[in-house]
Amino acid sequence: MPPPQLQYLCLPASGPDEGRQPLFSQMGPGEELPAHIGRVRCKQRNGPWTGVASGQHRNQESFEQAPMYVAVMTYLGFGIVTLFGYLRDFLRAVGLEKCHLAQEREEQKEFVPLYQDFENFYTRNLYMRVRDNWNRPVCSLPGPVFDLMERVSDDYNWTFRLTGRTIHNAINMGSYNYLGFAENNADFLKTVADKTRQYGVGVCSTRQEIGNLKIHEDLEKLVASFIGVESSMTFGMGFATNSMNIPALVGKGCLILSDELNHTSLILGARLSGATIRVFKHNNMHSLEKMLREAVCSGQPRTHRPWRKILIMVEGIYSMEGSVVRLPEIIALKKKYKAYLYLDEAHSIGAVGPSGRGVTELFGVNQADVDVMMGTFTKSFGAAGGYIAGKKELVDYLRSHSHSAVYSSAMSPPVTEQIIRAMKCIMGKDGSTEENTRYFRARLKEMGFIIYGNDDSPVVPILLYMPGKVVAFAREMLERKIGVVVVGFPATPITEARARFCLSAAHTRAMLDQVLHHLNELGDALCLKFSRRKYSSRHDLRVETDLELDS
Repeated sequence: MPPPQLQYLCLPASGPDEGRQPLFSQMGPGEELPAHIGRVRCKQRNGPWTGVASGQHRNQESFEQAPMYVAVMTYLGFGIVTLFGYLRDFLRAVGLEKCHLAQEREEQKEFVPLYQDFENFYTRNLYMRVRDNWNRPVCSLPGPVFDLMERVSDDYNWTFRLTGRTIHNAINMGSYNYLGFAENNADFLKTVADKTRQYGVGVCSTRQEIGNLKIHEDLEKLVASFIGVESSMTFGMGFATNSMNIPALVGKGCLILSDELNHTSLILGARLSGATIRVFKHNNMHSLEKMLREAVCSGQPRTHRPWRKILIMVEGIYSMEGSVVRLPEIIALKKKYKAYLYLDEAHSIGAVGPSGRGVTELFGVNQADVDVMMGTFTKSFGAAGGYIAGKKELVDYLRSHSHSAVYSSAMSPPVTEQIIRAMKCIMGKDGSTEENTRYFRARLKEMGFIIYGNDDSPVVPILLYMPGKVVAFAREMLERKIGVVVVGFPATPITEARARFCLSAAHTRAMLDQVLHHLNELGDALCLKFSRRKYSSRHDLRVETDLELDS
């Protein structure tokens, strides 16, 4: 009889015990972490903690706190715009200002409200005034440079009209085109065109009916080989890869431990599963271990029976923070407490690691230590869809139990061929964005900006904090023909509004220097350089102010 916490992700092959293989190492709950793993103490945004670090990669992350006056001014700014929002709501109520939002019809006033008035307060009074910074229409290939259609509003952004003018050759700093495969070069796309002529542009059926093509199976074999696992399965939509597969792996009586900054697709999949969800602090091993220990000791609420499964869900690179998962530490805890690990590599696969194989290669860990490896083809590969990879038993189980596998249409053949082409290119040469990433991050630190995340992360958030500066920054950058993504509350904490830059291998050094030049100017003009740290002028050296090595 296995111990109560020994559980299995996959169904048995035939009998109750036949074919069941544990997906964890035999490490007892009282055993300590391996002695050969070096220990570091890092100052995190959630407080100091001790974890383990890979001998091949030092996880250098920065989460510098802004001066107190910045937080005060940020709250004050939100307070002012909120007061004006209530004033505008009053003017709408008395008929002095026109209301543009959808409202209940008069004959339905006694019904349960279809539109929640208070929930839309932020949208109608704050977001609408700055809506011109989002959803800008692109009229060209969204490569390293792109063209934007100019638009103006005559009613404070409630509606827009196109002027007929095009903003040409704006530098694209917002797309997830990490390796530059989102291009339309006829020579590069010849194989994609050939597959389109052979298979057409759509399958119009699920894989389990008559939509399973040889090219789909070729892609799955290639993905498994690229990642270094036994088997893989591909899906036509990256979001659904998480939201539709997690419910097939866990359910009632299972526990999900989710990082607080996980993507919406992971959160939705966890909620749809019916499993109990508990959230641990971002990349904080003390918080995670405390929850694991409590889960093992206490079991399920009321009954105190052992959890059927305990699943830890994390991302490789967090798209809003630019931070990298502390994979070696999480694997050690997963083995210690006999849990499972679900790793979302949407932003890390293809973009990090010496040969682009993601965070497992970056840290030099064994892929077999990650039970479920998920990734998407929408970023580094310039295509669409996602994959689940791992042991053959796991993938075979999902082929018949995943809603996305059973009910969704098979991946388009041209998209499938684009992924194969990009993956073969990555496997044949180094497609890393590391040089651009480190150069860009180092220059921003030298200028005095506060940036979040890991030194190897191609996602680079620049903290802007105040709502007025967020709006001014986005508009001024567009005036300088640079397209950026700005993010604020409620997508981020109220005091951590930011601009998010995504570095690509397609960006030339001249492009990056041009962007950095304008950032330096805007940083001075808008007073955005809040950092109090001092960095070396050489971009490959940094002053370690937040890392202390234990002797």
